[in-house]
Amino acid sequence: MFDKRKKEGIKFPINGHLYVNLFFITNVGGVGDVNVVYTGRETIHQLYGTRVAVLAGCFMFAQSSWYLANLENLEVIKLISQVIKDFASGEIKQAASLFNCEVKLEEYLITNYYKTASLIAASTKCAAIFSGVDGSLSEQMYEYGKNFGLSFQVIDDILDFTQSTEKLGKPTSSDLAKGILTAPIIFALEEEPKLREIINSKFAEHDSLDEAIDLVNKCGGIERARVLAKEKADLAIQNLQSLPQSAFKSSLEGMVKYNLERID
Repeated sequence: MFDKRKKEGIKFPINGHLYVNLFFITNVGGVGDVNVVYTGRETIHQLYGTRVAVLAGCFMFAQSSWYLANLENLEVIKLISQVIKDFASGEIKQAASLFNCEVKLEEYLITNYYKTASLIAASTKCAAIFSGVDGSLSEQMYEYGKNFGLSFQVIDDILDFTQSTEKLGKPTSSDLAKGILTAPIIFALEEEPKLREIINSKFAEHDSLDEAIDLVNKCGGIERARVLAKEKADLAIQNLQSLPQSAFKSSLEGMVKYNLERID
């Protein structure tokens, strides 16, 4: 039994990684993204065209589905199938709210759950399932992954304003330019009516994007987003309290802390 679980535990991260690559090829920095550079490299659709990018995504979907089926664990199959649905739901929700200054923080967090936290939450829960722990602990691991994933995405959205293009590997403030309203922007909109006017105009005026970025910084949007990221990180750490002290628990806590250090 131990050997079987060990093999399953090795196969699952490979499967998850394939799904992540599928998502990046077809959505982030890929077919569904106007950026020609992502993480410092040209995107698949820019290098080889949309047809090849779509086919590459189809291949990865088929390969990861094959790995998933061979795990022979119905609960895990259901979890990862839900993640695939969540990926699509997140993209649809995001596309439906572009340049929408009425978007609420809760809606933003739901979208981030679909696009980022769902996979991390399912992954940590699946690891618990393969370890043979009881249901309550596997649910705690799910909550850990969810809160860690939300914190991670909020920090990514902060870095979109604070890091250089070279460090980001994509154009700075590219989300705002595309009308994607993230936590720093949502918080700033509560304080600055002028920002709403600029976003509603879809940056029609010359230098209006730079003005919007400046307003986000001046109105405390980034600082409030930092607080939000820290809140989610603290919840993730709390979710680990039922685990016995070990090197593995320390590693899980370390990931949360390292994530926060990205904005220090």
